[in-house]
This record gives sequence, C-alpha cells and structure tokens, in this order.
Amino acid sequence: MKFGIWTPLPHTIRPEPRMDHAIAEIKSCASLAGRNDGSFEFACDAVRRADELGFDTTLIAERFLGPDLSAWVLASALAMVTRRIELMVAVHPGMVTPQVVAKMASSLDRISGGRCALNIVNGWWMEEFDLFSNGTWIGDAERYPRMGEYIQVIKGLWTDSDFNFDGTYYRAHVRAALTGADGKVVIPDRGDIVAKASHLPHPPIYAASRSPQGKELIAQHGDVWFAEYKPGYRNFESNIERMAADVRAMDELAATYGRKLRYAINPQVMLRDAGRSRTTCRRGRAQCRTARPDGQCAGSGPGRNTAAPCRATAPVRGGRHRHHDDPLHSDDGGNGNFRHRGHAHPR
Repeated sequence: MKFGIWTPLPHTIRPEPRMDHAIAEIKSCASLAGRNDGSFEFACDAVRRADELGFDTTLIAERFLGPDLSAWVLASALAMVTRRIELMVAVHPGMVTPQVVAKMASSLDRISGGRCALNIVNGWWMEEFDLFSNGTWIGDAERYPRMGEYIQVIKGLWTDSDFNFDGTYYRAHVRAALTGADGKVVIPDRGDIVAKASHLPHPPIYAASRSPQGKELIAQHGDVWFAEYKPGYRNFESNIERMAADVRAMDELAATYGRKLRYAINPQVMLRDAGRSRTTCRRGRAQCRTARPDGQCAGSGPGRNTAAPCRATAPVRGGRHRHHDDPLHSDDGGNGNFRHRGHAHPR
C-alpha cells in the first residue's frame, strides 16, 4: 500500500486554529505586504513533514472561489520544500485548456524530479465554474465526452511529437504549431515532444466516477481510479465487498482496452495525541481499540483493517455534503470531525 494526505487548504480540512487564524488575516483589511501567508506556511509545514515521514502522495485540491491558494502555484512551491512525495494537482476540464495543463504539469514534473500527478475532476459548483471558466459549464451528457478528450490531449502532448487531434471540444495540431515564428523565438525541432515530462511515459492520471460512462473513459485513458465506498463505520464489511467487486469490474473493463489500472480510496482517518498510552474514540456506539506504543491503533498497520496512526480529535460534528464524481469533496456521513483526510492505493 501507498499512503497519502490532503494538502491542508481552507476547504479540505476540518477547523484548525492555525488555518482559521490565517484565513482571518487574509479577510482582514490590514495589508499583508511583507508578511508570510499563514495558510501557505501551514501547507508547507504539513506536506514537508509528511514527506519526511514517508507518505507517498499529497492531493492538492483546487478551489477558485475562496481564500485557497491556486493548486498549481502551491504545488510548485511544495516541490521546493519536499524531496520524494508525489504532488497530485486537481484539474477541472473546461476550466483550463488541456494544452496549458499539459505544459504546466510537465513543468512541475521537471522541477520536482518527476513527482507530478493529475487528478481530473469534472467539478460540481456550476456558479464557481462559470465565473472562472468564462461560462463553460456543460450538462452531464457532455461532461464525460469532454473529460475523455481532455485526457487524450494532455497525454498526446506529453508523448506524441506529431500529435494531431480534432475532437468535439478540443483541437491540437503540433506540426501546424511549429510554423510562423520566423526565427523570433526558439521552437522545438520536428520530432521533439512539446510538453515532455520527466516521469516516463508520463505523469499518472487519477480520476473518480460512479457513472458507467465515466468508468469507461477512466478504463480507457486514466491510470488510477478512486474506488467508491459508503461512509459510516457500520458499512465496513459491505464496503470491502463492494470495492472488491468494483475493482474486479474495472480490471475487466480496462482489459478490453489492453490496459491495467491502479486503485485508490479516499478514507477518513481518526488520530490521537502522541504519547498517550490509550485512546477511546467514541463514534456513536463504536470504540477504538487500545493504542499501541508506536501511536497506532491495535487494529492498524500492515495486513490490518486500518493503516494509519490514531489520534483523538475534536468532538463529533456533522459532515460536509457529497459531490458526485469529485473525490476532492468526500462525505464523512456525519460520523466524525476529522482534521486531515488521506488516501491510499496499492503499490
């Protein structure tokens, strides 16, 4: 298994005093010139520490309408303060063109030493989408065809020196683009990959979908599928059975395209304060097992049901609402007030 964390951003974590203070500063009328952004420092500290502890990936969510930092800008900064952790950037088809995403991702991959990954998310908030995309929100019937073309263009510019694509939503003609400069700038030679990344054959693409159309295109073009589960500790056994069946079905679907997928989940993790010998975390009538000296629950670790440290959190609070096909917004079913979210996938 590989383990990851969410990069802490205002919309991806439960209330934290440090983040709350940073957001209050941003919203205040006082000038922040000459001062460091607290939310940025929080994110850097958390991901740097995760990198040191051996976490494999961090998901950097994108929220345009709010105090969150740009995912691409933040990912570039995180690349400079980490050494090995994968930097998975959320991308919304229709918000930024796939050609520009291919270039930004290959650039991030180069400066990070091959650690870039993409999380393709169709999005759910129509008003935000229209504001920042100049009105390119489309209905469900068109979202997945556009998402499929989006991934094809990105991967084409990453891998094909003579990429030529004419779709319903996007067009890309590499050879035609290599004209017209008249010696004014340095352009790629014919045969060069125009958005070549360090990670070969290309950075991995993560995506989630529950619809048959979405699963089909992920099997055809994606690399990692976020498996779905039903929130709530009482659903543990049924979730394991459901995910096993879903993975088998996705394996079969990917095989029809001659491909193999990897899989990820986006679970909620409860943690306890370090140094305490025993923790009791009540969620309804459920109770954690005795904590081990290494800070993990007795039921956690390799080969166990849970694979994460256990730390007591704040009292139970209601969960956020669920957004279809968007792993960046996961519902905890009102079962816990979790400070950080994580995700894991097989090696």
